[in-house]
Amino acid sequence: KGRPVGEAAISTLFPDGSDGRIPLVAVTGTNGKTTTVRLISRFLEESGLQVGMTTTDGVYVGDRKIDSGDCSGPKSAKSVLMHPDVQAAVFETARGGILREGLAFDVCDVAVVTNLGMGDHLGLSQIESVEDLARVKQTVVKALSPQGTAVLNAGDPLVAAMAEGCRGSVLYFCSDPHHPLLVSSRAMGMKVVFPGRDGIHAACGSEEHVFPWEEIPLARGGAIPFQVENAMAAIGAAWALGIEWNKIAAGLAGFESDAGTTPGRFNFFDYRGATLIADYGHNADAMIALVKAVKSIPAKRRIVVISGAGDRRDEDIRIQTGILGEIFDEAILYEDQCQRGRADGEVLSLLRSGFLAASRTAKVSEIRGEFAAIDLALSRLSSGDLCLILVDQVEEALAHIASAMAA
Repeated sequence: KGRPVGEAAISTLFPDGSDGRIPLVAVTGTNGKTTTVRLISRFLEESGLQVGMTTTDGVYVGDRKIDSGDCSGPKSAKSVLMHPDVQAAVFETARGGILREGLAFDVCDVAVVTNLGMGDHLGLSQIESVEDLARVKQTVVKALSPQGTAVLNAGDPLVAAMAEGCRGSVLYFCSDPHHPLLVSSRAMGMKVVFPGRDGIHAACGSEEHVFPWEEIPLARGGAIPFQVENAMAAIGAAWALGIEWNKIAAGLAGFESDAGTTPGRFNFFDYRGATLIADYGHNADAMIALVKAVKSIPAKRRIVVISGAGDRRDEDIRIQTGILGEIFDEAILYEDQCQRGRADGEVLSLLRSGFLAASRTAKVSEIRGEFAAIDLALSRLSSGDLCLILVDQVEEALAHIASAMAA
């Protein structure tokens, strides 16, 4: 007589009541996606899970990078879901992939929307306004499981509005602890995350847990507002997944804003007494966030190195240097080989025009090539200066900086 061996094997793999799914988190927004994805993944790893992660930097399974390049689309996410070693998945979910092919999954357990701000990539693929962009980004919230949680930025009206029609529960985070939506949500017994003088607070009704600033190196004592928001979004996602507070605390404590942990995301370097910061910021909201952060760092003189993506609208390129011109003394503009449909010199001209009304920038230089621009900036630095390098080829640029520092 045959025995139900297959049934026994399946019962061992999937206990009664299990649906066979792994925890799945989707992260979207305009800025902060990659850092948030990496930090959520760290929390899951602290819980003992083998995590599959997709970002604009590549695809990772545990400590192994299995694909490189911009992997924020559904094809990369599917490769993670098919990987036999993956026990939890965290996906950076970008606008382009959603428009081309939709999502790689039918439902997710947590949907995080970091921010929309003024938007990015407007004028492409029939996305003409930030409201159009919001409808695309809301796709991840609509894919939420009825038992799942949407982690939404209460301080961004278009993001907060995504709560309407959400099938699951909603957890809000916000940089303003007194924001009316945050306060009213907490009063109704909802989970909220917000900053305080002593650290980041996670509260539900009268219950409250605090992660002290000194144990969150990413936020540098709360002085880097956009990193505080990234940390709050990730904490909210971890809380929604049921990860223990001590595991979240351990993940925060070991998560630095360096090239090894979050490449191209506000990475600090000390170069002969000068402060170097490498960041992949490439839209107006990122420039505003970077300016706020740089203002908090003492410096005798500030230099910025920047290029622009040729497939952005003219006004979206100009506004970036207009914002940077408020606090930088000198700018070095560079053009690389990929201008995305623009004529040679066209992007540089738009960037330069943004500095015309600058309140502080007195000197603007132009050069061909990203590495040449970095070298020029380094040659002009003195001890006590600060240089923000807005990198394009993240891995290559960071390697070039490391090589220059070792010389």
